[in-house]
Amino acid sequence: MAQHNELGKLGEQKAVDYLINKGYKIVERNWHFHQKEVDIIAYDGEVLVIIEVRTRTSADFMHPRESIMPMKVRFLVLAADHYVRYKKIDNRIRFDIITCLPCREGDEWQIEHIEHAFTAQVE
Repeated sequence: MAQHNELGKLGEQKAVDYLINKGYKIVERNWHFHQKEVDIIAYDGEVLVIIEVRTRTSADFMHPRESIMPMKVRFLVLAADHYVRYKKIDNRIRFDIITCLPCREGDEWQIEHIEHAFTAQVE
């Protein structure tokens, strides 16, 4: 497996650990829709949260949250719409981003959780 894939998986696990520690209930990981993937689907109380995880080795070139392009946002909104219809969910939906950056020394990670990162507009 390529090193960037391993880093991405580790970042996703750090994000899941962070969310569980915050009291979120994880219901899906790596949920596939039209050959694409939603990283994490969770509940924050009664709110269904669609979470995109971005992991980088450093923020020198671009902060991980800046790497989410409009096409990815559109996909996440469409995937969330499909998910709630398929599962017959009537809860409010929120879109979050979690960025993960490993610290230069040790096993510590810098985790940034951006709630309400964008809003949904399904066409």
